[in-house]
Amino acid sequence: MFIHIGFGNIVNTDKVISIVSPDAAPVKRMVQRAREEMRVVDASAGRKTKAVIVMENNMLVLSALLPETISSRMVTDTDQG
Repeated sequence: MFIHIGFGNIVNTDKVISIVSPDAAPVKRMVQRAREEMRVVDASAGRKTKAVIVMENNMLVLSALLPETISSRMVTDTDQG
């Protein structure tokens, strides 16, 4: 199952490990390290990153939607599917 994470971008819900806010220092360090290792997909369309989606394959997906919005879409889509 796929969910919309903003601006025409989607992710596979089966591969999502967690959805976190980018404000905490450990998450900022995780994103910086992933950028250096080319493991980041920036799906924020140039807007401020409000959610970091940690994927099963150690990739990070940056989204401009709030973590609460993304997680509620996951719950809603799972209930319907």
